[in-house]
Amino acid sequence: MSISESPAPVTQGSPSQPGDTSATRRRPALSPSRAGDFKQCPLLYRFRAVDRLPEAPSRAQVKGTVVHAALETLFGLPAAERVPQKAVDLVLPSWERILTEAPDLIDLVPEDQRDTFLDEARSLVTAYYELEDPTRFEAESCEQRVETELADGVLLRGFVDRIDVAPTGEVRVVDYKTGRAPREISESKALFQMKFYALVLLRTRGIVPAQLRLLYLASGTVLTYAPDEDELLRFERTLSAIWKAILAAGVTGDFRPKPSRLCDWCDHKSLCPSFGGTPPPYPGWPEGPAEDAPGFEEIVE
Repeated sequence: MSISESPAPVTQGSPSQPGDTSATRRRPALSPSRAGDFKQCPLLYRFRAVDRLPEAPSRAQVKGTVVHAALETLFGLPAAERVPQKAVDLVLPSWERILTEAPDLIDLVPEDQRDTFLDEARSLVTAYYELEDPTRFEAESCEQRVETELADGVLLRGFVDRIDVAPTGEVRVVDYKTGRAPREISESKALFQMKFYALVLLRTRGIVPAQLRLLYLASGTVLTYAPDEDELLRFERTLSAIWKAILAAGVTGDFRPKPSRLCDWCDHKSLCPSFGGTPPPYPGWPEGPAEDAPGFEEIVE
């Protein structure tokens, strides 16, 4: 989490689209979301990371961004001021700041629904206090961009909600989830994300985080996990294998669809051959500098 670096603005589209020669098509870095996309469906990975097709954020995603922004601002205050009412009061200015960065998001929350939307975000911020007392510790950083390049050239990048460092030096990685605690399959996906961040910290700081901590605000649930170095090294090999498969598909353009029940929520279902669609012409693997900022979905997960 930050060292006081804010995440990229919320956007509904990408800065360059397939066939757009006015901007450099940047080489994708591997993030938790993009790795998850490729595992779920290689064609979905292509649409998001190579074609960079725009996706409209959901109301739930935007609400999550508001909550994350309010909690980030909260930890910028002196500890004694991080009381529940102050956190609640930060929701409206967080929403207004997000709208300044992405005015089109106002269409997701009509004026007659705004109070309900903000009250839902305030409820999640209030629920946070059932899991932690932010007046009792200092965060080293919030919304921290983390990045490293592995020995085989895999560039890892993401944003961590919060990093805590104890006076004795132990590191804790914390992630806020604005949904409810997951079932087993989703829990595995959440731990994949946290192991990703733990590996980046191992490679950048030379330490294994003592604890990975997921805070599920909607259900008041905490999931904690203590990784070990051997486990993270095995996970590193997993990421390298994923990246090798991505590069192989990138050379040929053979990103095959992998239909599942998740297809019903895919923004690009109409372009998928599994459902009678036709993908846009393959633009080739991007060869420019590595992508410099996450998309919207990276910020809220």
